[in-house]
Amino acid sequence: MRPTRFARHSLARRAGAITASSLGLALLLSGCGSDYPLGEEQRKAAEANTSNLEGTLTGGGSTAQNSAMNAWSTEFSTLHPKVQVQYASVGSGAGRAGLLAGGTEFAGSDAYLKDEEVQRSIETCGPQGAINIPAYISPISIAFNLPGIKELNMDAETIARIFSGEIRSWQDPAIAKLNPEVQLPDIPVTGVARADDSGTTENFTEYLHSVVPEVWTHEPDGGWPDATGLEKAQGNAGVVTTVTRAVGAVTYADDSLVDQSLGKVKLKVGDEFVAVSGEAAAKAVAESERVEGRGEHDIALELDRKTTAEGAYPMVLVSYLLFCSGYEDPRTVELVKTFGQYVVSDQGQKTAADSAKSAPMPQQLAKEARDAIASITVR
Repeated sequence: MRPTRFARHSLARRAGAITASSLGLALLLSGCGSDYPLGEEQRKAAEANTSNLEGTLTGGGSTAQNSAMNAWSTEFSTLHPKVQVQYASVGSGAGRAGLLAGGTEFAGSDAYLKDEEVQRSIETCGPQGAINIPAYISPISIAFNLPGIKELNMDAETIARIFSGEIRSWQDPAIAKLNPEVQLPDIPVTGVARADDSGTTENFTEYLHSVVPEVWTHEPDGGWPDATGLEKAQGNAGVVTTVTRAVGAVTYADDSLVDQSLGKVKLKVGDEFVAVSGEAAAKAVAESERVEGRGEHDIALELDRKTTAEGAYPMVLVSYLLFCSGYEDPRTVELVKTFGQYVVSDQGQKTAADSAKSAPMPQQLAKEARDAIASITVR
């Protein structure tokens, strides 16, 4: 079972997350007056479509999932033109808080619900609580802004020293040793971290703490440790935008949102340096196991961050859709199950891969996800 110390988030952060989630969803809902918000194409699809499914499904959370969610929502509305899927990209922490508060029907999160969050979800979701369904697999890139340099080799120790604020120059011997053929510029390193409670941050810090705990001594957490003194920005898009505007800057972010103008780090895994890719991330996820002590249909995964499997990229996030195991309204159950089954289907996974460069889930994991979604009931 995952250590409970990973769960330490302040009440103020939780309150702020709920506020952010509510605000984001309110802004989103305010623009949904039309029966066909996607326009003429959706109207024509509705007239030709025999689907009787209708209603509105509201969620929020992970910014890493946002590109995939936009694609999923668009395609799903073509398959079921009378359904609106509304998603506010407010960050994983805010998404979890919104679901636990009963403000949304589902959430997107780059970190699975912790034990105490599952316990809290019973009040909103019934005696079986909420469940974690893997939906989106993506590597976390280390992205940097060094004109003329598109690729650098790094190991976990060097990355940890950069983001702890210890390495302050791009000509630091640790970077130079790993990149003997690269002409490194004599400019300062400017690290940029997430300002919001982030599943990407939790996955990134979990990787560092698992692989080099003697260097990255901070406990894994969705909130960035202030002691590092790094600059901060909101969301994956925010940190990437900050780096694109500042030469010498470096950040961690979901790979699908990294600007093509930026360079990326190849990660040392075993004796090789592995380039960031969806396929390499999927290989790392294939090495994972389910978290112990969870319900039959809760698919929270414990990733093997120390894997040395050939071609694997273990600095990866598995982003989840969080659903209640039961809903009071039968129509909500039908909407949730139909949308969830679409997301984890071959079609839904291909749509995400095409739009967000994510890795399709391994077939066995996808089957387990489909079985879990099928278990959602009216309570």
